Amino acid sequence: MQNKKNERQDQSGLLNNGKPDFLAVAKIHKPHGLNGEVTVGLLTDFPERLIKGKRVYIGETHIPSQIDTIRKMDKKYLIKFTDHYSRDSVASFRNQIVYIPYEALPVLPDNEYYHHDLIGMRVFSIEDQEIGVLIEIIRTGANDVYVIKPNNQIEKDVLIPAIRSVVKKVDIKNNKMTVKLQEWR
Repeated sequence: MQNKKNERQDQSGLLNNGKPDFLAVAKIHKPHGLNGEVTVGLLTDFPERLIKGKRVYIGETHIPSQIDTIRKMDKKYLIKFTDHYSRDSVASFRNQIVYIPYEALPVLPDNEYYHHDLIGMRVFSIEDQEIGVLIEIIRTGANDVYVIKPNNQIEKDVLIPAIRSVVKKVDIKNNKMTVKLQEWR
């Protein structure tokens, strides 16, 4: 992962390389109990990274807070934030998103990518013909499916399964993906 300490933000709030400065990791649903806990649904593939002492930012205004406790409850989690000791003190957090700074993301192993790194990527065939731009990622049970918007805007979107036999190369630095198109008979 690149060091972004020296980068400046543009007017949109994005770092000047187009990456977001905050990423959503959870959605707060409602207060739970009387001691300032909230129920949350996780939006991350790394729940083990949300631990006691972790600095997070709540809501669109990115209110800084710190996780005091976190525990699993059925399919959701219960989080208590430092300095919030009552149901009333967390009532305004209802339906808010919990964010972490982009720089706090864990480094992924080779050949694994964050979805936000792939969205907007130019997609080419193995013959180096430009297919279009990756505009969406559909999560399925078996594998992700990439939705490619063709450049001519007239053709229908192209669906590419995110599997090694199809996705041949992902070049984050040059914003380019190379794929072997499926042959349908």
